Amino acid sequence: MVKVEFLGPIGKEPIEIDAKSLTEVAEILKKDPEIKEWLKQSAVAVNDTMVNTLDIKLKDGDRVSLLPPVCGG
Repeated sequence: MVKVEFLGPIGKEPIEIDAKSLTEVAEILKKDPEIKEWLKQSAVAVNDTMVNTLDIKLKDGDRVSLLPPVCGG
């Protein structure tokens, strides 16, 4: 199982899902219409390391974080 965190204004509680890759995580999250919209614009981190591809293999205990864009100064 991997833990998926939704940071900032996404406002959803973390979930645990059975996935072996970020591609699988994306496919599962796309089934939720609210999350699907955030997937298009959010950065992704695996175990606190930013990634820019879905070709990342995951193992039990990994943490995936969705980081939506934010304004600040």
